[in-house]
Amino acid sequence: MREFRSKVEELYGDFLREVREIERKWQEEWYNKGIFNAEPRPGKPKYFITVPYPYVSGSPHIGHGRTFTIGDVVARYKRARGFNVLYPIAWHITGTPIQSVADRIMKGDQDDIKLYSWYVSLYVDDPGKVKETLSAFTNPWNIAKFFASVYVRDFKSLGFSMDFRRQFTTGDPDYNAFIIWQYYRLRNAGYITQGSHVVLYSPDEGQAVGEHDIKGGDEIAIDILEFNLVKFRLEGSNEYLVAATLRPETIYGITNVWINPSVDYVRTEVNGERWIISRPAAWKLSYQGYDVKVLGTVRGEELIGKYVVAPLINRSVPVLPASFVDENTGTGIVYSVPAHAPYDYIALLDLKKDESTLSKYGIKDIVERIEPISIIKLPNYGKYPAKDVVEKLGVKNQNDRERLDEATRIVYREEFYNGVMRENTLFPELSVNKARERTIESLQGQGAWGRMYELEPRNVFTRSGNPVIAAVIKDQWFLNYGNPEWKSKAFKCLNLMKIIPEKYRKNFEDVFNWLSMRPCARKRGLGTRLPWDPDWIIESLSDSTIYMAYYTIAHKIKSSGLDKRLGEYARRVISSRGSDEEALSAIMMFFNYVFLGEGDLETVAKVFRVNKEFIEDLRKEFDYWYPVDERHSGPDLIGSHLSFFIFHHAAIFPERYWPRSITLNEYVIREGMKMSRSLGNVLPLPYIPTHYSADLARLYIASAADLDTTLDWREDDVVSTASRLVKFWDVVNRIIKAGKPSIAPNLNSLSLMTRWIISKINRAIRDATMDLENENIRGYVLKAFFDVLASIEKYLEISSVIGISKDEVRWVSWYVLERWIKLLQPVIPHMAEEVWHRMGNTTFISLEPWPTYDEGLISDDLDVAINIVERTIEDVQEILRVTKISPKAVHIYV
Repeated sequence: MREFRSKVEELYGDFLREVREIERKWQEEWYNKGIFNAEPRPGKPKYFITVPYPYVSGSPHIGHGRTFTIGDVVARYKRARGFNVLYPIAWHITGTPIQSVADRIMKGDQDDIKLYSWYVSLYVDDPGKVKETLSAFTNPWNIAKFFASVYVRDFKSLGFSMDFRRQFTTGDPDYNAFIIWQYYRLRNAGYITQGSHVVLYSPDEGQAVGEHDIKGGDEIAIDILEFNLVKFRLEGSNEYLVAATLRPETIYGITNVWINPSVDYVRTEVNGERWIISRPAAWKLSYQGYDVKVLGTVRGEELIGKYVVAPLINRSVPVLPASFVDENTGTGIVYSVPAHAPYDYIALLDLKKDESTLSKYGIKDIVERIEPISIIKLPNYGKYPAKDVVEKLGVKNQNDRERLDEATRIVYREEFYNGVMRENTLFPELSVNKARERTIESLQGQGAWGRMYELEPRNVFTRSGNPVIAAVIKDQWFLNYGNPEWKSKAFKCLNLMKIIPEKYRKNFEDVFNWLSMRPCARKRGLGTRLPWDPDWIIESLSDSTIYMAYYTIAHKIKSSGLDKRLGEYARRVISSRGSDEEALSAIMMFFNYVFLGEGDLETVAKVFRVNKEFIEDLRKEFDYWYPVDERHSGPDLIGSHLSFFIFHHAAIFPERYWPRSITLNEYVIREGMKMSRSLGNVLPLPYIPTHYSADLARLYIASAADLDTTLDWREDDVVSTASRLVKFWDVVNRIIKAGKPSIAPNLNSLSLMTRWIISKINRAIRDATMDLENENIRGYVLKAFFDVLASIEKYLEISSVIGISKDEVRWVSWYVLERWIKLLQPVIPHMAEEVWHRMGNTTFISLEPWPTYDEGLISDDLDVAINIVERTIEDVQEILRVTKISPKAVHIYV
């Protein structure tokens, strides 16, 4: 942190130091006096806004800053509009990421030790203390506690108007009780099942993994592809070369089988049959329900020139060499259909020209006789679609993978949707997609078909660096999002909600349609153990779906000591594997009453040894704040957390408690590049109050991009924003220094320019309010800050030229400032608070009502008039520049 210096510091160092002092002053005032601590106020409208709690496995960065700043702008605006606002925060520690960090530090991993030393040094100056703190990180709980505490510091340093009393972590014993309640509700509703399904799996860690467990899992989309295995009997033996394909319907056009001559394949016994496949394939299949025994190895080149018998068509085809075949994809064996597969077509051309390989393996005559076999009719293409597309894209050879991948996508897409099978297949005139199903059935009938799963992308790793594969797991616990009743409720909830920006609604609908079985538990990491089967730990995204409900009562649970009783009941339920009926009943009746109003108040109070007024108070607190009015997040979570958020609310709560809206903002990049540790361009959040300022960062974040646009943090643009903030500071302090006028002027005698600036501020209030109501944060800031600042600068400049009286200027400047500073409070709250008090006010502007506007004072004619004058002046100046004359006077004829 000490070696970093921003451009803004170099240019505006004195200004930033002044602003930072102001920020520290008002943060101390706000948080010491708890002005953002929200209490129910019956009769007053409420607004409950949440942002997903951060995963505290490292320092936050400017990406967190964007999402939470947008949330805070909304919270402050709603508060000013008369809403009782709750904007809480908690800390996510569930899962394997923190455990993996602790494990790597314990093993002495130098990369992680260096990274976490840097993280800690962002908050701790003493190198000795940094080392001491890091030594405690071999315990994952110490990592969670440290970063949860510094996140609070970072969020306060940006002025977020949060109720920090309501903090909790997902590892707290009372939170465990809350999750136990949730999971029994889901199980009793029939939404949790146990069985064998294909999942993302880490063999080294022995468990299913979710997005939070995967390195880069929040940035990459991982698909599980289903490959068809086709068995080709090796002539003269009882062994099969087993190929993997996504297009089994192309078997009729086979010309040969490809293998990689430099790969060591393995001879295996798979479910009693002898298969030759790649070693990685044997390993993967052993996790996919197959009984696999490796018997020996065979070099790929030993198989070249041999023949195999293709099923269904009962035709012998040769085994030929191809370098594009990857042992880590499928089985490492590919059957060739050069008429319809670009890779096969170009590999065949390459091989026909490769005299040395043909001679080496003695296969020249075999290869020369091979010609593509067309089996699919495709409109607007010739006999061989693969040839057409390869030539159109200018593919050079089989190593030209980027263009070959594109050619493959084109051919496969066109044939799937528009192709029809030819007469030389088993299913002439049948569409390709239907022929695929019929071909699979036929292969199954001959015992020549199997199934294999692969990941896309191929190389996926856990946060501990262990490979992730697709596996079929027995006795895995799943959330059955495919349950028709549950899915119907979730769609109803979605249809009742606002999604802003609206374009993301389609993303939700697509996710809802494909959501089915999702593993909800694993064997390793932090979190709540599955109460009826505590060998499993509830997965990190599966325990973070309705926690917003816990915000409403968390502070009272902890301050009353009830957290200890709930935690003890949770411990008893888990240790008894759900058979401690007294403990389970206590948990269920407590949360059923508080969150659903079910059960008997006196019984709950008696079981927990508290007065019934306290339990009733918890119930009223929840009932006041719920539902969530706005969930603000990033679109990367639509495919997981945000969809689960909707599903679980629909499953557990009655309709009146379903969430009302989801708002989203896109990523943050830096200087045109994605932020990553490997590039060293991550901007940590602790840098903001030390190298920039909170209000400068908030202003830039809010104004630089629309919600659905990636925000590019560029130093030059931040400098430009800072220059306007400096000008703002100069202007408002000049107005304050001039003083508040004691007597208002005669409004009927105001000059045109004064009436124009009055129109401008009233228009800004009207239009900026409309922007905020529609969550157009950027539009609000551009109008409320930049446009008004430009108008005030123009007014002060022209008023001095045309001789408007000082009293009139003082009066209208104060009139504008009183409204303007309230308008800016959501985006630059610290400077707004300081200006408000320098104006002589004693209240907090953070709690002041939103400024009102007078439609009668907004004049389009005044805008037109001033614009005409400005353009006329510009025209005169341009004439003088071109003619290079210096007249004593300029006459304008109208």
